Amino acid sequence: QVQLVESGGGLVQPGESLKLSCVASELSLDYYAIGWFRQAPGKEREGVSCISSIASSDPPTYYADAVKGRFSISRDSAKNTVYLQMNSLKPEDTAVYYCAIGCPNSPAPIRAWGQGTQVTVSS
Repeated sequence: QVQLVESGGGLVQPGESLKLSCVASELSLDYYAIGWFRQAPGKEREGVSCISSIASSDPPTYYADAVKGRFSISRDSAKNTVYLQMNSLKPEDTAVYYCAIGCPNSPAPIRAWGQGTQVTVSS
């Protein structure tokens, strides 16, 4: 059974940065599109970013308008890890962040979810 594990969340002040990690067991993340989603209290889960599989002809990355220019997604094949670098964080970025096999901008269903990591941006 595929397991995705997120880490790297925490409490930061506005303007600071965090780097989230998503590690998988039982499969190589290189061959899957990996997405990041978030869910704030009282709100629906929303897509944040996605990185295409290394074999895909799709655009390599996707970002939601709310995070463009501040967040960056990448992968480290040697560590079988996908990262979400989050800079210039704002209070409205506060949410539980989830990685998933699948992309927010794709009609294909999400195949697996991680358990989530809490990000809190507050002064």
